Amino acid sequence: MIIEPKTRGFICTTAHPSGCAEAVREQIDYVKSQPKTEGTKKALILGASTGYGLASRIAAAYSCGAATLGVIFDKPASGSRTASAGWYNTAAFERFAAADGLYAKTLNGDAFSKEMKEQVVELIKRDLGQVDLVVYSLASPRRTLANNTTVSSVLKTVGAPYTNKTIDLKTNKISEITVEPATEQEIADTIAVMGGEDWEDWVAALSGAGVLAPGAVTVAYSYIGPEVTHPMYLNGSIGMAKKHLFETSLKISKMYPGVKAYISVNKALVTQSSAAIPIVPLYISILYKVMKEKGLHEGCIEQMTRLFHDRLYASNILLDSEGRIRVDDYEMKPDIQSAVSVLWEKVSDLTLEDCCDIEGYWDDFFRMFGFRYDGIDYAKDVDANVSIPSIV
Repeated sequence: MIIEPKTRGFICTTAHPSGCAEAVREQIDYVKSQPKTEGTKKALILGASTGYGLASRIAAAYSCGAATLGVIFDKPASGSRTASAGWYNTAAFERFAAADGLYAKTLNGDAFSKEMKEQVVELIKRDLGQVDLVVYSLASPRRTLANNTTVSSVLKTVGAPYTNKTIDLKTNKISEITVEPATEQEIADTIAVMGGEDWEDWVAALSGAGVLAPGAVTVAYSYIGPEVTHPMYLNGSIGMAKKHLFETSLKISKMYPGVKAYISVNKALVTQSSAAIPIVPLYISILYKVMKEKGLHEGCIEQMTRLFHDRLYASNILLDSEGRIRVDDYEMKPDIQSAVSVLWEKVSDLTLEDCCDIEGYWDDFFRMFGFRYDGIDYAKDVDANVSIPSIV
């Protein structure tokens, strides 16, 4: 079929297999161009098919030379529907890894479930013995708990409504939006989905089964950002979940002697998650403009390569006063944030092109789904049915 981008809300409902393969190849080529890292040799990546999770898997494999086991929750092509971008990304990664002599296998299913944890443990026992790195990069809107009830996360404020500028990226119109506060139940549900409970469950399952190597490292991802996003993120419902995630990192390090659990605070980037948060896409489009002009812009793979090489496996790991890893350091530089603040006050429908990198935002958005890559003939018929080698 000829595959074209089709959008609904903040997602693209189609994905292009050739474009996704090109996206993975570009990330692999970037890591190959950088210094190698003395780090993980057997890595488990939870949420391995897109964004920071995929970039983590690529960095582990190609910077450290690690065998990687990925857990994803993606759909293959069916009838006239393409597969999800994560499915195509994973298929491409496994093919590239095999060509380069790297172990790469993937399990597809609900990472929150007891059954998936058991499957992962068995595969580690069979193929790897133990893993020395666990990356927790799940970004799900909902979670089915052990009692079979399903809870959903919300993107709301806590305590009071918040009003600020936002952008309709389809019309490029600036307007004001008021985000209402979450209820106590919504906050609790968001923590259940996006907090650290499942991360802790994974470490417990792996350690209990004897497949977590002595001195293993585990890392989960978070975001802080500037004051303009704090009501929506740091101090919002998702921020409460991220606070719980951080508290869990301290708990894991205390409960499992020798295991080092970290939170890595990463840069704001265009992801399926960030695209859904009111106010944040406008901030990102302004941030992109400023950071590109200053030569400091990074995507997921640059961030994760720097995380692995300069932070996670550095001889003296650099932490902030709270004990977190910070690879948002370029984003939060005073001169960057000062320039963003000036443009934030200035931005309007009339000044949009001067203040924002809207084209860069849309490029990154569509590239998540395999579109807008040079060298890909999008008018050409392509087979949407692509298999992931390790998944029968």
